[in-house]
Parts: sequence; structure tokens; C-alpha cells
Amino acid sequence: MDDTFRDVVLLLPGQGAQYPRMGAGLYAGDPVFTDAVDRCLALFDNGDELRADWLGDHPAIGIDDVRRAQPLLFTLDYALGRMVMSWGVRPAALLGHSVGELAAAALAGVFTLEDAVAVMRDRVTRIAPTPPGGLLTVAGTPDDVRPFLARHPTIAVGALNAPRQTVLAGLAGPLDAIAADLRHAGITTMPVAAHHPFHSPVLAPLFHDLTLYRQITAHPPQVPLWSAFTRTRLEADTVADAALWASHPAAPVHFWPTLDKLLFTGRHLLLETGPGKSLTTIARRHPAVRLGHHTTVALLPARSRTPDDDRQQTARAREQLRAATTAPQWA
Repeated sequence: MDDTFRDVVLLLPGQGAQYPRMGAGLYAGDPVFTDAVDRCLALFDNGDELRADWLGDHPAIGIDDVRRAQPLLFTLDYALGRMVMSWGVRPAALLGHSVGELAAAALAGVFTLEDAVAVMRDRVTRIAPTPPGGLLTVAGTPDDVRPFLARHPTIAVGALNAPRQTVLAGLAGPLDAIAADLRHAGITTMPVAAHHPFHSPVLAPLFHDLTLYRQITAHPPQVPLWSAFTRTRLEADTVADAALWASHPAAPVHFWPTLDKLLFTGRHLLLETGPGKSLTTIARRHPAVRLGHHTTVALLPARSRTPDDDRQQTARAREQLRAATTAPQWA
């Protein structure tokens, strides 16, 4: 089979992908990445504190706190995307997971960076004071977990990441209770690094006010933008829907069904443009990837022990892109 994959698709991860000093080895080393990070952080009132906690060994606020995870995930996804594009790569599509979709929208030109960060700031402000909650990955299908959801009605499916990887969302007490029931039934579970019930209807009342979203201009995507919330490619009329963007924190993420549709649009190199390897690990389970119709590359390591880890992984990823794509230009 021809080893050339003509189209690069950027996969942008979201909540749960964060880890301490993610991507920090590229800061002050890659000028495009550094400039994009600085432009993002300058738009946050606490940008200096965000940078200090990201780069420091002893952050004042931990990386899993919504006040750090969400802004820094957005910033890293966006900055890494800009870096890849500076290499001459013109993505055939963008697909984000959770907050990764907002970064994808900024990269696609739907929102200016200023407006995307305004949305990010608004989300953090609304979510931070809410009661503790979280996300729970379950090794099972939605049908497998449905009987348990009936006994725990405040828990909802927050994401469908793979056919047998369902993520549940809810407040801390009920989430602990359903986790215990699932484990008692012999079903494997794993908590996601999150302190709030992202993608749960519990958060929906926080986002009924659409004032901010109606003040922001949404432009037609300059790059094909796929949404794991609608399970479709977003068109000009869809991106203009203020309610869609406001609903993201409380709506389920249908990553696998969306990826499945996207993979039917051509032969792709799926490049994880964010911290870790969670989305490429999921993508490698897809039959079309296993058969060799598509391939996957992660831009950053699963975890960075030293700054060199980031630089070395990024250099390897760039060489893999050169070898496996027909990008029109390379810097």
C-alpha cells in the first residue's frame, strides 16, 4: 500500500489531557509556539500567573484545577497548531475534543483569538465556583452503563471516546457511587483528571445567558472544522449559532462517531496537536487505522520528564510528517 498520506488532520485534546509542564520544553525554543503562547496568555487577566504555574515546578494552583487546565489546554492546543501550520502544513480538517474544539475554531478562523479567549475566560469564571464533580472513564458501551445510570439519575454520559470507552459525568458524590457499583459488577473504571462535572447537564443552567456569545462574530471556517458536539462538519450557518458554543461545557462529546465520519473523507495522517497521546491512542483502535488507511502521530510525549522530551518528540513528529504527507510547502 502507498505510504503517502495526503491529508493532515489536527486532533486537539481537551480536559484530562493536561499534565504538569506540558509542552514547556518548546517555550522560548520555538519562536512561533512561544509567540502564540504569549499572545494567548496576554489576553487573560492573570496571564503571568498562568505562565508561572505552567512553567514552574511548584505551581500555586495545580494543573487539574479548572482555572489552570482549561486556559492552558486552550493555549497549548492553539500554539501547537500555529507551530505546525508554520511548517507549511495546511490541515485538511480540524477535530477537537472538549475545549480542544474552541482552540480548533480559533485556528480555523471562526473566532479571532481575542474572542476565543473571551469565551474561555467566561467558561472558567462560570464553572470554577460550582460544587466538586468529575469525569469517569468506563470500559463499556453506553448500553453497558445504561442500567447503572437508571440507578444514578444525576449522572450522564459525558463523552463517547470509543466503542468501549464511555465517559460519565456528574457531581462528586453520585459519581463515586456509580463508580463503586460499576467496579462491583466487574466493569473497569478510571477517573479523568477533572474537578468539575464537565459535559454534564448539571452545568447547563450556568450557560443559559447567551449575551457574550451573541456579541461575538463567528466567521465561516477557513479550514474544515468538525464538531464532536454536532458529529458533523460545521458550516457557516452552524458556527454562527451562539447557543451551540454556549452549550459545550454541558453537552456530551461524541468523539468516536465524529472521527468515524471524518475518516471516510480521505486518507489521513492524524496529528495530535496538544499534550499527550490520548486522541491518537483512541484513533489507533479504529478499523480503518488498523488496516493502514490512516496513520497517527503525536506531537508531544505522553508525559515530559525533561524539556528535551518535548523537543525530541516534536522533532520526530515533524520528520514523520515530512515522510508520510505531501504537504505543499515545508519551512
